[in-house]
Parts: sequence; C-alpha cells; structure tokens
Amino acid sequence: MQRIVYVNGEWLPESEAKVSVFDRGFLFADAVYEVTAVIGGKLIDYAGHAARLKRSLGELGIASPVDADQLLDIHRQIVARNNLGEGLIYLQISRGPADRDFTFPKNPAPTIVLFTQPKAVLANPKVETGISVVTLPDQRWARRDIKTVQLLYPSMAKMEAMRQNADDAWLVEDGFITEASSANAHIVTAEGKLITRSLTSAILHGITRASVLDLARGAGVPVEERAFTLEEARQAAEAFITSASSFVMPVTRIDGEPVGNGKPGPVTQRLRASYIENRLAGAI
Repeated sequence: MQRIVYVNGEWLPESEAKVSVFDRGFLFADAVYEVTAVIGGKLIDYAGHAARLKRSLGELGIASPVDADQLLDIHRQIVARNNLGEGLIYLQISRGPADRDFTFPKNPAPTIVLFTQPKAVLANPKVETGISVVTLPDQRWARRDIKTVQLLYPSMAKMEAMRQNADDAWLVEDGFITEASSANAHIVTAEGKLITRSLTSAILHGITRASVLDLARGAGVPVEERAFTLEEARQAAEAFITSASSFVMPVTRIDGEPVGNGKPGPVTQRLRASYIENRLAGAI
C-alpha cells in the first residue's frame, strides 16, 4: 500500500506527489527539515521539534506556510492516514520555486512536504550491544545549529563508517568531537559525569539531547556542557548518542577500540529507560 504524503495542502499517494524542478530546496538546499518520532500512534517531543522548526525557518528568513495549530493537525492526520503505530514523520519546508538565482526571490511561496517512515524505534537490537563509530574530520558548513537539508557530507561520513565496518561516524574539528553524522554525541566519565558539547553553531541543538540532559539533572547525574576531545572519548567509561530516530543509543566502540568495558553502561541504560518512560507519558 502506498504512503499518503502531504504536499502544499494536498494529501496524495506518494506516486502522485510532485515538487517543482525549480524548487530552491532542490537547486540550493535552501530548506529546513524536522523529524518527529511516533510511538503508539502518538508524537514524541513534538513541542521541541515545532519550536526548533520555527527557529530554523527564522534563521533563513523563510515564512512558514502553516500556523502552529495547522502544523500539529497535519502531523496527527498523517499518522492516522498511514496508520502509523511506530516510526518517524519527516517534514521539509523550502523557500519554494523560483528562477535560478543565488539571491533570494521576492515574495516566494514556500514548499511544505511531510511523509512517514515506519521504523522499530523502541525494539532496536543495537540497544543491547551498542553501536561502533569511527572518527572523521568535520567538513560541514559552519551553521549546523540550523536544521537544513544540507546533508551530503553527513551521508558521505555514514558511508565511510560503513566502509570501515562501523555503524556511524563521530566528527572531529580542531581535536574536539562535534557530533555524530545525524545525532548528538555524549560521554560519561569514570566518576559518572555526563559531558556533551555546549550549544553553539558547531552542533545541532538536539531536541532529544535537551530532554535527556533535563532528565539526567533531575536524576542527580552531574552534567557538564563543553567540548570534549577525541582522547577523552576514548578514555570514557560510557558513550552514547541522542536523536529522534534512536532516542538514547549506546556507543561501545570508537575507532575499533572498546569504550569502557565494551558494553552499554549503566548511566546510558538508565537515561534511555527514563527518556522513554517520560516521553511516552507526555506523548500527544
């Protein structure tokens, strides 16, 4: 059965969904996106994703084609129309179609697209073993705090990780870890302190990251927001990533070497369980 997608106010079978060849999202990657997890047919951390979308649009000067109430209704409708019990909703908004020019068009009509992707978010077998990462240079643009569709280098990094028989890449800039190819990076010291990079334009301001840090502080886990080095990561007792598509995922190997004892650590496991319990309770 075909997915039903949302394109500029219309609900269409995916085979009938079309966007202009002149769309600036296609020509210039002049677009932003969001990903919201769905569990039990309900939206996880939706308010944070909606707020970040508004910020990303504002940073690029793109007007939202729908208001906040309409956006929530579209999310709920796409879940219902696709009978999505568990998975992801992808939303993309571009500046819209215009003649090809590096300058922004006057009075553009933004393009909005939403589609679903079924995925077993909770029952990921990697949770039991953790994932392996390799380190690669961070060669992305400097405004990573804006969630744009400029994802070619992260895709290349993921492919290089796979070539090295790893699950993902951790990106390194000036000797410090920035983040994973599509997730925020965290380590836990032998003393039980959670360290993660502070919010700057160097990383995406992760919604799951923010939720997990709040839960960690509430549980009495010391949290330090600062850049950490590759050597610190290699010497850490635990490591993990956070994202809407994986929640809290243990990292058990870095560049082929085990993190800690090479198994998911207790702090990581506790935070994953706490995040899932807390966010399921608040799902809409």
